[in-house]
Amino acid sequence: MPNKSTYPATTDQSHQCLQYLRRCGGSARLCSINFSLGVIQTLVNRKLVKIKNTGAGFFVELEDAK
Repeated sequence: MPNKSTYPATTDQSHQCLQYLRRCGGSARLCSINFSLGVIQTLVNRKLVKIKNTGAGFFVELEDAK
């Protein structure tokens, strides 16, 4: 019988997405991120990231990066 994970897969991917953004200096173009929109939406709902429209495209930014 396979073991079930106590953490959903989006949690692991959310953590990886946050690490990716930290390595990119706190922000990255939305079109260049290879994470699903569900993962990004989860991070927005948890107020860990925000989406910013710069006029030249949409960027995902860490909330604590000022």
